[in-house]
Order: sequence, then C-alpha cells, then structure tokens
Amino acid sequence: MRFARSRALFGEDFTKLQNAKVLLLGVGGVGGFCLDCLFRSGIQNVTIVDYDSFEISNQNRQIGSEAVDEIKVMHLQTLYPTVEALHQKVTVEWCESFDFSPYDLVIDAIDDMKAKVALAHHVSQKLISSTGGAKKLDPTKIEMNSIWNTHGDPLAKKFRYELKKSGFKGDFPVAFSPEASRCKDLGSFVGVTGAFGLALCSKAVQEIIA
Repeated sequence: MRFARSRALFGEDFTKLQNAKVLLLGVGGVGGFCLDCLFRSGIQNVTIVDYDSFEISNQNRQIGSEAVDEIKVMHLQTLYPTVEALHQKVTVEWCESFDFSPYDLVIDAIDDMKAKVALAHHVSQKLISSTGGAKKLDPTKIEMNSIWNTHGDPLAKKFRYELKKSGFKGDFPVAFSPEASRCKDLGSFVGVTGAFGLALCSKAVQEIIA
C-alpha cells in the first residue's frame, strides 16, 4: 500500500494531509525538495509556481534538472502528476492580485526579497518561509523559528530589515541557518539546500496535523 508507512506514523491525522491544499512558491534547490517531501507524505493537492526553466548549472541541487531548458513547473508536473503548475513569476504585483484564500498553507521558497515581503503582508497567518541555503555545508545548522528570532543569517537579517521598513507587524516561521558562508560566489550543496526544503515540508506537515 503506497502510504502504509505514512498512515502508521500519522494515524487518523493522515486524512488531514490528504485533504490539505498547499501553495508552493519556487521549485528550485529548496522548493523542489519541499515538493517531493509534500507529495511523498500524502499531500497531493499542491500548486507550484515558478517562472524559470532548468539550466545545466542547476544539476548539482535541483530535482528534475536533468530536463535542461524545460520549464520547471511543467516538467515537475510530469513527475508529480497530482500537482497544479502555474508558470508565473512571483512578483509584488502577482502577490497583490493572486487569490490565496483557497490554500491552507503558503510556502515561500523564492529569492526575490520584495516579493517575500509582499507575501508576508498578504498571507503571514498561513505562511512558512525560507532564507537561502547557498554557500553552506552543514544541514544540522538549519533552524525553524519566528522571523523575528532568526540570527546569524545575512538573508534573514535583510528580510527582517525590509519587513520592519515596510511596517509589517505580524509573524511567521522561517527556515534559516546561522552557519557562516564558505564562499563568496553562489556555491551550493544539495545536502543543505535540499534539507531546507525538507525542513519547510516538515513544518507544513506539523501545521496541517496540529
């Protein structure tokens, strides 16, 4: 039975996972692993939003990236056939016009800071966000905490600053890592970027069955 071991762990709460509706923004090195985890955990109703196509430089860390030049969300839909794919760029304008109301949770795995701040203003009550997993090596350093309690992570610091600057007064959980950067360029290790995605998925599962 496909989900026998999931059912053994979650018991009656497994039905909550099957009925949940999740919006996942960004399916790169972090979001792709989050999607895989959500799907394998029994959350089949996932809408994925991304504008990019796979590049050969993605192959060190992104699920589906062997399909070079293919649109990410369209290719991932062939791997995870129950998901809905939206080939859209997540911008401030998109956040302001999109209807988030059908979704139980919104998972932010995008890089654009202005869009991340806009998301916080629109859906903080059901938002789970991520900072960056690049330039790091140790997945055990990843933490999940309130955006206001993040520390030691330059992207999280920038996120907090922009939220305060914008007048945001709410709160939401964030996956971040205080591990010091190990390089100046955009080096990345799937053991960390993938673990960020798994951390987002774990938090989502916990929120759904709570």
